[in-house]
Amino acid sequence: MRLGRAIAIVAAMLMTYPAAAEERWVASWGSAQMVPTSENLLPQARSADFTLRQLVRLSTGGKRVRVRFSNAFGTEPLVIGGAHLGRPVKIGAPELADAGSTLTFAGEPRITIAAGAEVYSDPVDMAVRPAEDLAVSLYFPRAPVGQTGHPGSRATSFLILGNAVSERKPVGAEGSARWWALSDVEVEVGESAAAAVVAVGDSITDGYGVAPDTNTRWTDVFAARLRGEVATRSIGVVNAGIGGNRILLDGSGPNLLARFDRDVIARSGVRWAILLEGVNDLGTLTRDAPASPQEHAALVTRMTQAYTQLVARAHAHGIKVIGGTIMPFGGNDYYHPEPELEAARQAVNHFIRTSGAFDAVIDFDKIMRDPARPDRLNPAYDSGDHLHPSIAGYRAMGEAVPLSLFKAPRSQAPGTRP
Repeated sequence: MRLGRAIAIVAAMLMTYPAAAEERWVASWGSAQMVPTSENLLPQARSADFTLRQLVRLSTGGKRVRVRFSNAFGTEPLVIGGAHLGRPVKIGAPELADAGSTLTFAGEPRITIAAGAEVYSDPVDMAVRPAEDLAVSLYFPRAPVGQTGHPGSRATSFLILGNAVSERKPVGAEGSARWWALSDVEVEVGESAAAAVVAVGDSITDGYGVAPDTNTRWTDVFAARLRGEVATRSIGVVNAGIGGNRILLDGSGPNLLARFDRDVIARSGVRWAILLEGVNDLGTLTRDAPASPQEHAALVTRMTQAYTQLVARAHAHGIKVIGGTIMPFGGNDYYHPEPELEAARQAVNHFIRTSGAFDAVIDFDKIMRDPARPDRLNPAYDSGDHLHPSIAGYRAMGEAVPLSLFKAPRSQAPGTRP
């Protein structure tokens, strides 16, 4: 009897005092990898013996940090001769504010990344804050063969002669608004609500028109709002946009169906994805010549099938998918949409809103369209090309994402996926 009573008391205590949250890795920053076009390749003068210092802004903080490097599109093994993690004195500057930490790989200061592969650094004991800027420095004995990168960085990276990964005041740093070979920065978090959301899309998510080092993409606004509430402060945001990207066909970067696993599912701690893509699929249909009604209908079918496939793949990994409706692009000179193309956009948006395929919907079309001319962007949010939002438009998008979608219900056990 006494033993039974003791067991009952211990059980009651365990129910009263919940267990400490498990430490977990969460993506706090990331970019989508692609093959750089000719104007986005590393300069010929940096073909060997150079350091690449790249600046990124974290979305959420943690106790330790690790970095993922990419040779996803390399055609030969990539040698990293040294790596370092530090804090820049300010955004857009190559100087470091402190000594930082050397990055290692299974305890070694060098690593060779196989063609098509990615690698993690060993974790570094570095407490980082939400919205903190980090400088990731890499030394390349020779440039990658078959380069991997992200040209739409909207952040300044620096190329430096020689091995200068730990130099606090590098000499002759050459700025370039691109990232190379850098996939993720992850943080280790002990909060039960810790998770990540990936925004996957095209140039509208990538931040076309945003000035370098200003961090004014719609995903930046969204991340700042998450940080502002206790219930969502440990949720990281990854921007996996690629300018010009399409769902169905390669173009600027691999098509979304091909890259979805690497850019969404493979990231640590992902619990949600916001999918806003399709305007380039629609626009390219009639960019060079008119299309028949049958071609318009076939494209709508293929796009809605693709959405269904992407959601099914995400659900298989416990990831919820939030669909974003495609915003209007009437008046755009590049795509010059006609009424038939507008009808196709409306058909796709009808599917996103009403099919039930998505776990939730953000009606970016409704938020961003001109009430007087719903086939066009609201002039207050139009950058001027009638396709991409202005900075005010990006802010409106970031403010329109309901934070309630990312708050765990009270009945949900800590640490479980919703």
